[in-house]
This record gives sequence, structure tokens and C-alpha cells, in this order.
Amino acid sequence: MSEEFQQGRPSIVVMKFGGTSVEDAAAMKRTAAIVTGRRDRGLRPVVVVSAMAKVTDQLLAAAAAAGKDDRAGAIALSAKLRERHLETAAELVTGTRFAALSAKLTQEFDALDDLLRGIAAVGELTPRTNDLVVSFGERMSSRMVAEAFHEAGLEGQHVDARKCIITDANYGKAAPKEDVIEARLLELVLPLVEQGSTPVLGGFIGSNEDGITTTLGRGGSDYTAALVGGGLHAGAIEIWTDVNGIMTTDPRICPDALRVKTISFEEAAELAYFGAKVLHPATILPAVQKSIPVWVLNSRNPANEGTRITAMAPHCSSPFKSIAAKKRLTIIDIVASRMLMSHGYLKAVFDVFDRYKCAIDMVSTSEVSISLTVDSNEQLPAICAELGKIADVKYEGRKALVCLVGEDIRGHNGIAGRVFSAVSHVNVRMISQGASEINMSFMIDEEDVEEAVRSLHRVFFADPDTSIFDVAADAAGAAQALPAATPVSLQER
Repeated sequence: MSEEFQQGRPSIVVMKFGGTSVEDAAAMKRTAAIVTGRRDRGLRPVVVVSAMAKVTDQLLAAAAAAGKDDRAGAIALSAKLRERHLETAAELVTGTRFAALSAKLTQEFDALDDLLRGIAAVGELTPRTNDLVVSFGERMSSRMVAEAFHEAGLEGQHVDARKCIITDANYGKAAPKEDVIEARLLELVLPLVEQGSTPVLGGFIGSNEDGITTTLGRGGSDYTAALVGGGLHAGAIEIWTDVNGIMTTDPRICPDALRVKTISFEEAAELAYFGAKVLHPATILPAVQKSIPVWVLNSRNPANEGTRITAMAPHCSSPFKSIAAKKRLTIIDIVASRMLMSHGYLKAVFDVFDRYKCAIDMVSTSEVSISLTVDSNEQLPAICAELGKIADVKYEGRKALVCLVGEDIRGHNGIAGRVFSAVSHVNVRMISQGASEINMSFMIDEEDVEEAVRSLHRVFFADPDTSIFDVAADAAGAAQALPAATPVSLQER
């Protein structure tokens, strides 16, 4: 193992910018200014970008329309996207560089239109073809951002992410091949960094080893950034979004929510899985493996310190770091009083969910029953029909999971009593705590989520640890809001 491999490349910083950070020419120029700031500090940025805001949804709609033989509708959606991208390009660059960029974008949109016509002609939209359609968003945004960087003196160099992010052929949610990815990054991206350029890749997209376009699933741009950071052994990974970092809870529910200054990988991954929207859960994994710190930062407020995610977070006197809520869940009750303790019974139950690739969020068992929760309702009738062959089954929808995350929850005496006293006015349907030292979760009706979260936040963040939470910003914001009738959230400050 080389010395450079062992020590990593601390001057390389992988910066991922989400859709709102590249939504128009002004946002792209703002992104260029942020990257310039990193260069001015002696860092060597590698940039990963999402599609422009809402473009992925429009591409999915165009693909769906084509699959339903609505060729005119699909082409109309493509035409609107074409106009938006060309107008943005005209604001970013001029002269011969605009001519070259507009020609490339026109070529991409012509290819997209041909693809949509082909889907309509065949009358079928396959996962493979769907991946190809939605890939156009990142392919075009990354080219435009590279040009914006060039205009800003950053020596922007576009790199087709599909040449670096190599995956299996599980279209729609492809699994990356990290060893191959690292080799490609060292071959195609590192030389650009070493010559002083700023590589720009589209997030979310990749290809299998046959060169066929794949995607990593929604939210996959974060995953791309982590894969690039891991493959290059970067010094840091920055996730630039439109909020100031990870918060103690959703500011739309609690306007007095606080920014979390630092949090562990394990805590952040738990929050991401259980409803926090700032991070994609898989983002954490490649960073954990290489012990690369991840920062969550706000592209609209780049001076804010954001949230630092590290392998080990400093001790916090507060029992919890954050409260997340995950809605649209279903509770399934499985009762088989004479079979529950029988050998192989639990395996038979979970094998049914495995066959349908249905993930389970929470499990609780008693002497005669199993209760579990799922967030996928599409195949529930078929799942329950199979389960009905071995047990009595019923299910209830419109449930929500409230998750409190913090370090060493088991080590805080009386913590469960304090949690459930805070929500004593809410009907709690299921409870889970013993499986994790950092997570206490319970199920309630969807309609009770906001009240439960506000009650918990009042109790557990009344006296926050100032070394972990940004209390000063909250106090300053509250002072500014005194003349106003409504409080101002951290996201709006």
C-alpha cells in the first residue's frame, strides 16, 4: 500500500450540489463562487451536481407519458426542458463557448426526443429505458456547471460520470462496484485535479460494465459524492443543499429547531433512514469505510458552519441529537397463537417480505403475535394474502414513526419515562428501543406527528448543550423576529 493511499489526499474536497443549488444561472454562479472559496483556501475541489431542480420529475413524467403512447405529451415536456436549459446556458456563457454548449445541449435533447419516440412506438417503458431517460438531467446540468466554472476561472472540466461510477445492472437502484470505481477515478479524475482543473460530474447516474446507463436511485447524487470521496481518499465530502445542516427536528414543525454542529456517522445514518431529508442514507457508508468527514452545508448561506459528521462525535450532555418522523407507514399485525414459538415460523414470515423485496422498519413481538411496519403499500394485498396462509393478518395504514436519535440512550436513567410522559396525550401504537443504543422509536397516527414532535422538542431541547447545538444562532434569530408576528426558522435566516 502506497504512502499516499495510507494518508489519503487531504487537500481534495468532494463537493456535491443539489438541484436547488444549480436550479438556474444565478444558482450556478453562486455555486462557482463557493467552489472558488475552497480553491482560495488551497483545497482541490471535485464537484458532483444533481439535475436542475424539478428536472428529474419532469423527465420521469415524460418517460411515463411515452410509455402510455402519449408521444405528443412526452415531446412537449422535453421541449419545455430544452427551452429552460438553453436559456440558462445563454445566461452562463457567451460567444463561441455558448455556441459549443448550446450545440451539445441540442444534441442531447435531440437524442432524448428520439428515445421518447422510440418508447412510444414500442408502447413499453422498461426500467433500463427509464434510467436512460432520467440520466439526461445530470448529464446536462454537469456540462452547464462545468462551463460556469470555466467562466469563473476555475478550469471546469466535465467528466461523464457513467465512465467512472460502475454498477451492476439493477436498473433504478444499481449497486456500485467500488473497486472498479476507484480505479476509474484514479485514471480519469485524479489527473485533472493534479493539473489544476475542477472536475464536474453528474450525480445519481452510472453505467454497468457493458456501458449501459444505470441510476443509483432517488437521492443518489449524495451517494455519488461519497463514492467519489471514498475512491479518491479525499479529505472531506461536502453536501451542499438549501438548509443550514442537520437540525434538531424539522423547522417547519418547530420554528425554534436548532442546528446540530456535529454528529456521528451512525446517528446521521439513523436519522436519514428514519425520515430526515437532508441526507440520503447510503451517503454515509463509503465515508464511514474511509473515515472521511462529511459536512452538510447551505449553498444559500455559505458562511454558516453547517453540520460536521464524523466517525465519533464529541460527548453531548443532552440525551438526543435530533427527532425525525417518517409518515405513510402501515402496521401489519400477524397472529398465530399456536405457531409463534414453532421452529421456523419467524423465518417463514420474513421470507414473505423478502420475496416481495419489502423493507421492514420496526418489529415487535409478543407471546402470540408479531407486529411490524412497512413503508411500501403497493404489494400489501399480495403480501398479506401469503401471510394469511400461516396466520391471521390485519393491517392499518396512515401511521407514522417518530425516531429520537442520540448517543448511549440506554445509559440515561429514566429516559423512556421522560419520552412517553412528553407524549402522554398521544396514542402510541408500537415501541422499539432495545435493538439500538442510539435510537428510540415509536408508532403513532399520522395526524398526531406534529404535536408529538413539538412536545418532545420542548422537553429535550429546553437546555441544549452549546458545544453540540447552535444556540447562539437561534437566540439571534429570535431577537430579530421579536417585532414580527411569526417566528423565523433557521432555514429562512
